[in-house]
Amino acid sequence: MLTIGELASYAGVTVRAVRHYHTKGLLPEPERDHSGYRRYDAGAVVELIKIRTLAEAGVPLARVRELLQADEEEFATAVADIDKRLRAEIRERQRHRERIARLAAGDDLALPPEVVEYLDRLRALGVDERIVQVERDGWIPLAARSPERVAEWMTRKREQLADPQFIGFYLILGQALDRTDDDPRLVELADGLSAYITQMADERGEDYVDDTDIEPPLVKLMDTLAFDTVPPARRLMELLRKRGWTGWTKLERVTPERERSGHRRKTLRRGVPGGCGDGCRVPPGDDVGDNPGADAGVGDAGCGCSLRR
Repeated sequence: MLTIGELASYAGVTVRAVRHYHTKGLLPEPERDHSGYRRYDAGAVVELIKIRTLAEAGVPLARVRELLQADEEEFATAVADIDKRLRAEIRERQRHRERIARLAAGDDLALPPEVVEYLDRLRALGVDERIVQVERDGWIPLAARSPERVAEWMTRKREQLADPQFIGFYLILGQALDRTDDDPRLVELADGLSAYITQMADERGEDYVDDTDIEPPLVKLMDTLAFDTVPPARRLMELLRKRGWTGWTKLERVTPERERSGHRRKTLRRGVPGGCGDGCRVPPGDDVGDNPGADAGVGDAGCGCSLRR
């Protein structure tokens, strides 16, 4: 008869493991002798070696008893099922290793692999790291908000990266990062970029230029991030607006009607010279329809409201 220490030694496990298997009900606990010690026979050594072998093979302890009691066919089926689970775990662990490797390389874990690949491509093309940083930080909320659209957006980005003219815009902006707002290269960039955007919008539709469809507060946040990281971007956006496009994160075409409407709204909020005063917001000759809440008629100053009829 064997002591627990001898049993553990023969089976190649620790005494603690033997006690653990007792607790789990995998190895029957023998009766104690008159001295109060457990005594094991040769059969316990065989059972313990089987348990150890299954555990080392990755079989969960919860299924070890099932396998020990299974016939040949049941054993084969159970082993195949366990092997399938282990393969899935290995694939998942490999993905974890890849993400950790990207983190070690400086890429953010919050980004999908295709976005990381896109950022690496920008670096390989010589794009300034500060611009890559803006791209990276902008993609984090976009990918988190609409992960199902990342593949679609990346297809479009890869098409753009295949266009030397598009890459040229990135490189020119990178050269202008440390320049002042009056750097002529920003004007050159705005001219070329606006022509390129207009061409793409005319040929493929404005949705192709930008269809991210994100909420205005997030657009504002991402724009601010870009302007803080790449200050010339703010000046570039001003130049683009004069050339028919507005926005940084979300591009939109600026039509003459929209420009006039935006100017009027801004003017009306300040008050209009030539109006009747007393809160009048309608220029002389304007229709009362532009002054919500006013009655029809003509004010004392010739404006289109009735505040001072």
